[in-house]
Amino acid sequence: MNIYGYTFAHLKQFLVENGEKPAKALFIARGLYKQKVTSFNDMKDVKNSIKNCMEKDFEMVLPEIIEQVESKDSSKFLFALSDGNIVEAVLMNQKYGNSLCISTQVGCNMGCTFCQSGRQKKIRDLQTWEMSAQLIVIEQRLCIKISNVVLMGIGEPFDNYSNVIDFISILNHPHMLNIGARHISASTCGIVPRIYDYMNHTNAGLLAISLHAPNNSLRDKLMPVNRSYPLEKVMEAIDCYIASTNKKVMLEYVMLKDINDSTAQAQELAKLIGNRNCHVNLIPYNQTQNLGFSKSSFEQIMAFYDILKKNKIKVTMRREIGASVNAACGQLRADYTS
Repeated sequence: MNIYGYTFAHLKQFLVENGEKPAKALFIARGLYKQKVTSFNDMKDVKNSIKNCMEKDFEMVLPEIIEQVESKDSSKFLFALSDGNIVEAVLMNQKYGNSLCISTQVGCNMGCTFCQSGRQKKIRDLQTWEMSAQLIVIEQRLCIKISNVVLMGIGEPFDNYSNVIDFISILNHPHMLNIGARHISASTCGIVPRIYDYMNHTNAGLLAISLHAPNNSLRDKLMPVNRSYPLEKVMEAIDCYIASTNKKVMLEYVMLKDINDSTAQAQELAKLIGNRNCHVNLIPYNQTQNLGFSKSSFEQIMAFYDILKKNKIKVTMRREIGASVNAACGQLRADYTS
């Protein structure tokens, strides 16, 4: 078991099972995440009997960065995992701090037609520690502090729910990675049962829904998951999430030329959202090997934007980040595998 996959609660349980006081978890966490030790023996304030137990039961291994590609506003990192698979993370330099886009699976089974990242079928879920490690290794390599984490890389986070929730617990815990819940966002294409689970979780961050269409007919074509969880079910779950958490929901909407970007579709989207506490994020489509799709013109995006604004829908157009190194939304895995 890798120690970086253990939540604070798991550490306390480990100590109790080994006849130690659970309060000692604080010193273990401090060694891992504050002192950034590279061996159990280097942990301060942790007695030898605990160190010996950890040496026996855990490993303290981090994946290797095999490639780092930089642009003006972002850096893409390729990690080599122990089984030979490769996973990506993208660091974005924002005005409000360093934001890291984390991958949660090797490949993805959601099959969204416009997404390069989903063209490779899921090989496996990432373990909790393999998600934590993406942040830890990048912080160590660049000597920076990451202030925001978005689970929007390769994979569907809610298809790897248990590991993702443990990862968010590690992110959020004050003695571990110490990132506030409002600085953590999980994105889902609409796995409705897990939305209900997520809103009831103590450490749940913000919620983003990959919407991309204003009706079931189009969304069925773009996103196969809609056949299992159609829009009406997604919107019901959003209503429950907002009522339960008092947090807004981000609706991601990639702008595809002549497919989902008409003014009529903007009106339809506005009607679908109504007066819900949602914020639409319009995403200019990023060029990939999917030749059947192209980016909406700036003029068309702004016409779409204006209709949403006139209907009192909160909306922004996402700043394009990382496209030059194939690190933008929907582009991951675009240039190192088929």
